[in-house]
Amino acid sequence: MRPDAGALRAELGRLEAEGLHRRRRTVEVRPGPGTTAIIDGRCLVNFCSNDYLGLAQHPDVSAALRSASKRWGTGSGASHLVSGHSREHARLEEALAAWTGRERALLFSTGYMANLGVVEALVGRGDLLVEDRLDHASLIDAARLSGARLRRYAHGDATSAATALQSSSGGTALLATDGVFSMDGDLAPLPELAVHARARGAWLLVDDAHGLGVLGSSGSGTLEHLGLDAHDVPVLIGTLGKALGTFGAFVAGSAELIEYLIQRARTAVFTTAMPPALAAATCSALELAVREHWRRERLHSLIARFRAAAHAEGLPLAASETPIQPLVLGSPERALAASAALERAGFWVAAIRPPTVPRGSARLRVTLSAAHEDAQVDALVEALKRALREGHS
Repeated sequence: MRPDAGALRAELGRLEAEGLHRRRRTVEVRPGPGTTAIIDGRCLVNFCSNDYLGLAQHPDVSAALRSASKRWGTGSGASHLVSGHSREHARLEEALAAWTGRERALLFSTGYMANLGVVEALVGRGDLLVEDRLDHASLIDAARLSGARLRRYAHGDATSAATALQSSSGGTALLATDGVFSMDGDLAPLPELAVHARARGAWLLVDDAHGLGVLGSSGSGTLEHLGLDAHDVPVLIGTLGKALGTFGAFVAGSAELIEYLIQRARTAVFTTAMPPALAAATCSALELAVREHWRRERLHSLIARFRAAAHAEGLPLAASETPIQPLVLGSPERALAASAALERAGFWVAAIRPPTVPRGSARLRVTLSAAHEDAQVDALVEALKRALREGHS
């Protein structure tokens, strides 16, 4: 693209014409437990947040943040390796390691930075990186930055992954996948992938951003749900801004892996540590997520309620046992129209379009939270039925 305003305007015009231009919505207030948002003066029921356990506005988490900020202030002041690593950070890393059944954990500022830093530290030129075609953008970008040879396998196809792993016998091999896929809500075939990774002598990395807190009896994610451990999946990455309701990310693994990443993961070495008060708030959220089993039970009850009602109405619902419930509509225009109709009815459900999802699979991505009420879920299904009927008329 030429470095001039005209070229930028032309590209923006193309995106607009194809229904792919995206706009930020400014939230004015989030009243109540976080299931509603006031936008442009209207109160909408929010069905597009990743606050799966309803912890983002929990009073205990907010109180922990306020209390710690009085002691630590609002910023860490430096990177972890200089002077930014506080006792609050250490306490959170210890809690995350225990929760996920790992020897150690390492904090990152975002999930994107975690994937970039970990992948680039583990593989480079001459190595092989194998990824699911629907992996999160951060894993795809990590592959590009690493310089490793990237092979992408058919979504959710463990046999295809095994074939890709055998495409090179030299160098380090890394197999990377989402645990729960963020736009489809389905689970990776991790037991089979673990077998293939061991057979090749490859690292297996799972980004479980959307499984942690949601799946497993203790909420420790997709691995617990599928009966896998640190031997099966040596590298586990998770985020703190979804089910735990705060901000940041981490990688958990063996003591040697974490010590190596402290030395070599550039996105951890060369960035300011998250505020200590935020680490304290996350510890509070993690304690709630582990202790209050009813949150997961409530969430899965709502998932079942939504799916049963949607199927009864013949809605085009994709297969998913997680809070991510996609309705694939095809064209960006149809997804945008349905999203706008839902907003008129009082619901906020974002239209997801390429390049976030493949062409021809634009969708509504409904996400459920333990904080939603039965009546809100029932009303959403009715509104979806009307919105899709309008789209066909």
